[in-house]
Amino acid sequence: MSKQTLQLHSTVLSIHSLALDADIAPALLKQPLFFISKTHDELSVVCPVDFIIDSQDTESNWQALEVIGPLGFSLTGIMANLSGVLARAGVSIFSISTYDTDYILVKKQTVTKAITALKADGYNVVTQ
Repeated sequence: MSKQTLQLHSTVLSIHSLALDADIAPALLKQPLFFISKTHDELSVVCPVDFIIDSQDTESNWQALEVIGPLGFSLTGIMANLSGVLARAGVSIFSISTYDTDYILVKKQTVTKAITALKADGYNVVTQ
Protein backbone atom coordinates (compact mmCIF):
# COMPACT_ATOMS: atom_id res chain seq x y z
CA MET A 1 0.00 0.00 0.00
CA SER A 2 1.39 3.44 -0.90
CA LYS A 3 1.82 5.95 1.89
CA GLN A 4 -0.79 8.66 2.33
CA THR A 5 -0.23 12.40 2.36
CA LEU A 6 -1.04 14.20 5.58
CA GLN A 7 -1.66 17.91 6.08
CA LEU A 8 -0.88 19.65 9.35
CA HIS A 9 -3.58 22.13 10.36
CA SER A 10 -2.32 25.27 12.06
CA THR A 11 -5.35 25.56 14.36
CA VAL A 12 -4.49 24.68 17.96
CA LEU A 13 -7.27 22.56 19.46
CA SER A 14 -8.70 21.57 22.84
CA ILE A 15 -10.49 18.33 23.65
CA HIS A 16 -13.43 18.80 26.03
CA SER A 17 -15.44 16.35 28.09
CA LEU A 18 -18.97 17.62 28.78
CA ALA A 19 -21.97 16.47 30.77
CA LEU A 20 -24.23 14.23 28.69
CA ASP A 21 -27.04 16.79 28.77
CA ALA A 22 -24.81 19.81 28.04
CA ASP A 23 -25.96 22.24 25.40
CA ILE A 24 -23.73 22.77 22.38
CA ALA A 25 -23.34 26.47 21.63
CA PRO A 26 -24.56 27.27 18.10
CA ALA A 27 -21.42 29.40 17.60
CA LEU A 28 -19.37 26.18 17.69
CA LEU A 29 -20.85 25.24 14.31
CA LYS A 30 -19.22 28.32 12.79
CA GLN A 31 -15.69 27.34 13.86
CA PRO A 32 -13.28 26.40 11.06
CA LEU A 33 -12.50 22.99 12.56
CA PHE A 34 -14.48 21.09 15.21
CA PHE A 35 -15.72 17.62 16.08
CA ILE A 36 -18.61 16.52 18.31
CA SER A 37 -19.14 12.96 19.47
CA LYS A 38 -21.66 11.48 21.84
CA THR A 39 -22.19 7.98 23.20
CA HIS A 40 -24.46 6.59 25.89
CA ASP A 41 -22.03 7.81 28.59
CA GLU A 42 -19.89 10.53 27.05
CA LEU A 43 -20.08 13.85 25.18
CA SER A 44 -16.84 15.16 23.69
CA VAL A 45 -16.04 18.28 21.70
CA VAL A 46 -12.83 19.09 19.88
CA CYS A 47 -12.55 22.74 18.88
CA PRO A 48 -10.11 25.65 18.58
CA VAL A 49 -8.40 26.38 21.89
CA ASP A 50 -9.70 29.95 21.91
CA PHE A 51 -13.37 28.84 21.70
CA ILE A 52 -14.57 28.82 25.30
CA ILE A 53 -16.65 25.85 26.45
CA ASP A 54 -17.90 25.16 29.96
CA SER A 55 -16.63 21.60 30.18
CA GLN A 56 -16.00 19.11 32.94
CA ASP A 57 -12.45 18.48 31.77
CA THR A 58 -10.21 19.86 29.04
CA GLU A 59 -7.00 18.75 27.36
CA SER A 60 -5.46 21.60 25.35
CA ASN A 61 -2.69 22.24 22.82
CA TRP A 62 -3.37 19.64 20.13
CA GLN A 63 -2.85 19.98 16.39
CA ALA A 64 -4.50 17.93 13.67
CA LEU A 65 -2.80 15.92 10.97
CA GLU A 66 -5.40 15.25 8.28
CA VAL A 67 -5.02 12.21 6.06
CA ILE A 68 -5.75 13.71 2.66
CA GLY A 69 -8.78 11.96 1.26
CA PRO A 70 -11.35 11.02 0.48
CA LEU A 71 -10.53 7.54 1.71
CA GLY A 72 -12.65 4.64 0.57
CA PHE A 73 -14.38 2.50 3.18
CA SER A 74 -12.70 -0.58 1.72
CA LEU A 75 -9.22 0.69 2.62
CA THR A 76 -7.68 -1.06 5.61
CA GLY A 77 -4.77 -0.44 7.93
CA ILE A 78 -4.40 3.32 7.45
CA MET A 79 -4.87 4.29 11.09
CA ALA A 80 -3.05 1.18 12.30
CA ASN A 81 0.01 2.06 10.24
CA LEU A 82 0.00 5.74 11.17
CA SER A 83 -0.56 5.11 14.86
CA GLY A 84 2.16 2.45 14.84
CA VAL A 85 4.71 4.88 13.40
CA LEU A 86 3.78 7.49 15.99
CA ALA A 87 3.74 4.98 18.86
CA ARG A 88 7.25 3.82 17.98
CA ALA A 89 8.31 7.48 18.05
CA GLY A 90 6.73 7.93 21.49
CA VAL A 91 4.03 10.32 20.24
CA SER A 92 0.60 10.09 21.89
CA ILE A 93 -2.38 10.54 19.60
CA PHE A 94 -6.10 11.25 19.66
CA SER A 95 -7.72 9.93 16.49
CA ILE A 96 -10.92 11.04 14.80
CA SER A 97 -12.56 9.66 11.69
CA THR A 98 -15.07 11.37 9.45
CA TYR A 99 -16.99 10.12 6.43
CA ASP A 100 -14.19 11.06 4.02
CA THR A 101 -10.98 10.85 6.02
CA ASP A 102 -9.09 10.44 9.27
CA TYR A 103 -7.46 12.96 11.58
CA ILE A 104 -4.68 12.30 14.03
CA LEU A 105 -4.30 14.87 16.78
CA VAL A 106 -0.89 15.21 18.41
CA LYS A 107 0.21 17.53 21.18
CA LYS A 108 1.62 20.78 19.82
CA GLN A 109 4.98 20.14 21.50
CA THR A 110 5.30 16.78 19.68
CA VAL A 111 4.36 17.97 16.17
CA THR A 112 7.96 18.14 14.95
CA LYS A 113 8.71 14.69 16.36
CA ALA A 114 5.55 13.29 14.74
CA ILE A 115 6.29 14.80 11.35
CA THR A 116 9.89 13.59 11.46
CA ALA A 117 8.77 10.03 12.26
CA LEU A 118 6.09 10.03 9.56
CA LYS A 119 8.46 11.36 6.89
CA ALA A 120 11.13 8.82 7.90
CA ASP A 121 8.52 6.10 7.30
CA GLY A 122 7.71 7.38 3.81
CA TYR A 123 4.69 9.60 4.45
CA ASN A 124 4.39 12.99 2.81
CA VAL A 125 3.45 15.71 5.32
CA VAL A 126 2.51 19.20 4.19
CA THR A 127 2.11 22.19 6.48
CA GLN A 128 -0.11 25.23 6.09
